[in-house]
Amino acid sequence: MKTETIHTAGEEETIAAGRTFAEELGPGDVVCLHGDLGAGKTHFIKGIASFFGISERDVSSPTFVLIQEYPGDLPVYHFDAYRLESEKDAKAIGTEDYLYGDGISLIEWPEKMGTLIPDYAIHITIEKTGPLSRTIRIVKPG
Repeated sequence: MKTETIHTAGEEETIAAGRTFAEELGPGDVVCLHGDLGAGKTHFIKGIASFFGISERDVSSPTFVLIQEYPGDLPVYHFDAYRLESEKDAKAIGTEDYLYGDGISLIEWPEKMGTLIPDYAIHITIEKTGPLSRTIRIVKPG
């Protein structure tokens, strides 16, 4: 496993960190984002999406719809599994079609999806270290 740690001092830096990280992503990649409510997961995702030509304004947390699809240079699928009760619920909404498709899957609250998360997924943990500052830890398999 390869681990990288990034420190940011505000929302714009968190978005910029997501944009830089996105340079390494390609079709079929799965990224799991961990962190408390308000940690900055969606801001990081805004950066990833913007790298693929998707307006940051169009990116919001899909808590109530569960999955947002953003067409861009590559399709970006943004999951918010917070409201899922089980892996069975995740299967019922067609999660596997996205995870093994040709886009990039970004998953907030991935622990709710259990064994559906592929072994090759990248895991990112975002932690508040101050009112605006964050520590972002990226763990890549292999």
